[in-house]
Amino acid sequence: MRAVICLPTYDERENLEPMLRSLATVLGREDRVLVIDDNSPDGTGELADRLASELPFVDVLHRSHKDGLGPAYLAGFRHALAAGAELIVQIDCDFSHDPNDVPRLIDAARDADVVLGSRYVRGGGIRDWGRFRRAISQAASLYTQLLLMPVKDATGGFKCLRREVLQRIELDKVTSRGYMFQIETTYRARRAGFRIAEIPITFTERRAGGSKMSRGIVLEAIWRVPALRLAAIRGKL
Repeated sequence: MRAVICLPTYDERENLEPMLRSLATVLGREDRVLVIDDNSPDGTGELADRLASELPFVDVLHRSHKDGLGPAYLAGFRHALAAGAELIVQIDCDFSHDPNDVPRLIDAARDADVVLGSRYVRGGGIRDWGRFRRAISQAASLYTQLLLMPVKDATGGFKCLRREVLQRIELDKVTSRGYMFQIETTYRARRAGFRIAEIPITFTERRAGGSKMSRGIVLEAIWRVPALRLAAIRGKL
């Protein structure tokens, strides 16, 4: 097995089938997709089971309730590692990340341990966002760069990680639940000495459904970024 694509879903019924069929056109013969569903009330989990019976590269991991993006990914990571994945790819189900870019992330992992699909390196960009949302996103990235690490797009969720990274960073110690999870895993990987690369992508507003962003997710990132810095200084990370 070469790569497992971890695809968290919560109320993504409209996007799930188009995403899986798009991924089918770009994956290698040994690659698989793991749908991680948190008991979506819109029936996403049931649809995932049906599609898994039709598409041989699809597996489904059902969780009992919605518990945040971080715990969903951690469950997916453990499943992928147990299945022998060499690479683990994160991608959103709403087409804000282009599935055609997955091979580029995988190829870049030949020379890096963590590959980030970046909106803020040369060649990257954002489509269909207003000025206010762009400003908030860029401010979050700058905040992270100033306090934690010289990564231009640490908040992005389009990533490829080698299995050695997930084995080393002690998944049980990763506690972030929202989008802060992306920052924490990258920071832990960097602290452990792994090579991090950013490749340009174009981020696009979701095709269907509602955003999962909330005030709580933003507040978590605001206080946990300096908390991570302090933990590192104290040698507790």
